[in-house]
Amino acid sequence: MSEQFVSRKFQGRRASAETQHRLPPGQHAVTDFPVLSAGLTPQVTQNDWRLTIEGLVQEPITWRWEEFLQLPRQEFVVDIHCVTSWSKFDTRWRGVSIDTLLEQVTLDPRARYVTAYSYGGYTTNLPVAELINGQAFVACEYDGKPLPREHGGLARLVVPHLYFWKSAKWLRGLRFMESDQRGFWESLGYHNHGDPWKDERYSSDY
Repeated sequence: MSEQFVSRKFQGRRASAETQHRLPPGQHAVTDFPVLSAGLTPQVTQNDWRLTIEGLVQEPITWRWEEFLQLPRQEFVVDIHCVTSWSKFDTRWRGVSIDTLLEQVTLDPRARYVTAYSYGGYTTNLPVAELINGQAFVACEYDGKPLPREHGGLARLVVPHLYFWKSAKWLRGLRFMESDQRGFWESLGYHNHGDPWKDERYSSDY
């Protein structure tokens, strides 16, 4: 995978007294939506798009785009936090809860970790416990419109309670595993967990 890092300028602002409590340590609020990507933006069409759940499941499952859109979707309004120090309040998404996806498979009891992998080769790792019980979803819309390609369209993982590199863009699949396997940024020195409220940015932050 290319290690080219793409970033666009963003505009910061001071959080008001009403929102200051929503900023994790070291973060500042922004009004725009910065674009940060490791590598080039994949050009995946709706006809070619697939989403797969595999690994420690009784039987893998793959959805085509039209099939994915038939799954029950929800509206999500969440704050997001990037490790580069920006936070954006009240972002609005529409997508499918990870809980809904997992209703379609039977997980092996040994499945404790997940690798989220993307078109373009990006990977990130999470404990299963960080994805379930309403904590994460696969988004296909942002702010009432189809998810822009630069922000992960056609669909991306969103795990709002962790730093945003854990919310893999251009999601291609979830692989369930017994042991942890570090993803792209985790292998390059980012924190393996990534909790903004604990300031878990880099591996040295343990």
